[in-house]
Amino acid sequence: MRHDSRLSRMLHVLVHMEHHDGPATSETIAQMLQTNPVVVRRTMAGLRRHGYVQSEKGHGGGWVLARPLADITLLDIHHALGAPSVFAMGTTDEHANCLIERAVNATLGDALRDAEALLLERFGSVTLADLAQSVPAPRRRKAAAPAQAT
Repeated sequence: MRHDSRLSRMLHVLVHMEHHDGPATSETIAQMLQTNPVVVRRTMAGLRRHGYVQSEKGHGGGWVLARPLADITLLDIHHALGAPSVFAMGTTDEHANCLIERAVNATLGDALRDAEALLLERFGSVTLADLAQSVPAPRRRKAAAPAQAT
């Protein structure tokens, strides 16, 4: 079963955008994520609808942050991505009349809801600035010094 990695991928992109000089194009982001620029535009459009990024058209355009990272939580991005299920596990209804299956579903369902609530609470307490602080700032390339005439 394939995991939904959109949250981790978008967090990755947004923190990179904080360190990027100028707008990041869909093509640049797509190369970083090893995906198609159309997928990037579709996903970023959802973040734009929620006010986390802006797009600039034309030459030199691309995606830029619309808010400081300190104003965006992991939970915000999770919601902007459509609040996908955080667990691949679930219950089954193949034998809905079976008392054992109902007991299993009730127990698992309660545990999964509790775990999801705890995880989402944690997502709400972590900003993207917190995340960015855990990564050393990238070193900026220094312009090469002009050659000295001798």
